[in-house]
Amino acid sequence: METAQAALWIVVMLVVLAIAFDFMNGFHDAANSIATVVSTGVLRPVHAVVFAAFFNFIAIFIFHLSVAATVGKGIVQPGVVDTHVVFGALVGAISWNLITWYYGIPSSSSHALIGGIVGAVIAKAGVGQLIASGIVKTVAFIFVSPFLGYLLGSLMMVAVAWLFRRTRPGRVDKWFRRLQLVSAGAYSLGHGGNDAQKTIGIIWMLLIATGYTAASDAAPPLWVIVSCYVAIAVGTMFGGWRIVKTMGQKITRLKPVGGFCAETGGALMLFIATGLGIPVSTTHTITGAIVGVGSTQRASAVRWGVAGNIVWAWILTIPASALVAALGYWVSLVLF
Repeated sequence: METAQAALWIVVMLVVLAIAFDFMNGFHDAANSIATVVSTGVLRPVHAVVFAAFFNFIAIFIFHLSVAATVGKGIVQPGVVDTHVVFGALVGAISWNLITWYYGIPSSSSHALIGGIVGAVIAKAGVGQLIASGIVKTVAFIFVSPFLGYLLGSLMMVAVAWLFRRTRPGRVDKWFRRLQLVSAGAYSLGHGGNDAQKTIGIIWMLLIATGYTAASDAAPPLWVIVSCYVAIAVGTMFGGWRIVKTMGQKITRLKPVGGFCAETGGALMLFIATGLGIPVSTTHTITGAIVGVGSTQRASAVRWGVAGNIVWAWILTIPASALVAALGYWVSLVLF
């Protein structure tokens, strides 16, 4: 009886830790949703975070749980996951998030979590217990999502410039200040839909491993879904101002029309990925879109040194979080 009770408390602790990660995800990635709309002056920061949080949450009513299913069932072979693996994965992801947040680097919370799962599983059972298709799909989109963000953002910018080529700049600015509210809302919707589901996926993985949910269930319990969407929305409300500055000002200077194009291109990419059940990085996506918008003006409009530092953070995210997760797994064997 005491052993069963202790096991339950461990599960509860890990669920709380996962929801804390989701809150941190919203906090860390708030910049992705609001950087452009703040840097262009369309919304004040305090209004922008509330605006983004609202759309983060209502994504619960829009998207199916395809991404959650990929994370919960499509990364690791059934029967390998246990409480030690989940603990190690969360420690790896949270540690990398804290490091990159402290230094103001817009890294990917999503890939930190995937890296954490991979590192903990390898520490327990080796590479053979990973599901290759899920890993390859996720890793491929490290490159695909910023490229498509870049392509969609730049195409949007070219199309808008052509359509409004005979319109006075002041009028264009006025119109796109309003339209940017639509694009920012769409991007925040995509952010909530893709990112909240990653935490739903790891909690679902934990509940299946500990027998509290059947592997054959089509969806996790409702309380898991609601808790994760609330956590990411609340995290977004607290924001991540260090990263807002990098995303909104240091890569390239944006006007409302550029902000609209970057957010719309990024939102389209997120909607596609979420529909396909692919856990992508909202950070990678919006960064690619911002660079795409900036590069249509002239190459020198993009601060390539800053963009290069961000790319290095992307490359290091999965291996770094995997290493910390492996250490976390071994620590958990000692703790419980």
